[in-house]
Amino acid sequence: MIQMTNVIKRFGSQTVLTDVSFTAHTSQIFGLLGPSGAGKTTIINILTNQLQADGGSHTIDAAPFETGLMLDEDGLYVRLSCLENLNLFADIYGLPRSRSKEVLESVGLQDAAKKAVSALSRGMRQRLALARAIINEPKVLFLDEPTSGLDPTTARGIHKLINGLRERGSTIFLTTHNMDEAVKLCDHVALLHKGVIVEQGVPKEICERHNAIKTVPDLEAVFFKLTGAELE
Repeated sequence: MIQMTNVIKRFGSQTVLTDVSFTAHTSQIFGLLGPSGAGKTTIINILTNQLQADGGSHTIDAAPFETGLMLDEDGLYVRLSCLENLNLFADIYGLPRSRSKEVLESVGLQDAAKKAVSALSRGMRQRLALARAIINEPKVLFLDEPTSGLDPTTARGIHKLINGLRERGSTIFLTTHNMDEAVKLCDHVALLHKGVIVEQGVPKEICERHNAIKTVPDLEAVFFKLTGAELE
């Protein structure tokens, strides 16, 4: 469903991605893990055609209107209410506006429907951005650190929603530097360090290969073993 093959990206004289290759299969949650500055957002921007790679290729088995995208910069209209923000996208996709109320409820924001975005907490804004990303029930969903900075209860709610989308057939590509999140959510992960994928596979199998398995797969220990770098 999502594939990158030998992708290279440079900004001026600096190479930020080197020979990046991976495949995320249909109805799979694929996690891209790495610290800030590793190149995770650059990969999403290339996959969604916001940036052009300098080498290699990438494919997504979905049309633009079949994809959803949630980035760190949420791009919400701060003077509009939650419901008004979603209604704009319902109109773009040709969906009934009743769909806006459905997705607001799915992310637990039904009581904030008439509240302006400017009055929302960070967690509420992230949930609204996620609602906007899934309003069209996308075949492919890109999530850039979807639970960054959220409290555990809110994060668990988003995890439940992501798993529900996968169960209904969506392919989900998410970036994170949270190892616990990756272990709980992801079917397959790739570890990215300074623009290079240093390891990839099923989380438990990666840990077994590197003798780093404890109570739960300890991907953080694997990452440090491979790179000598902390994730956070």
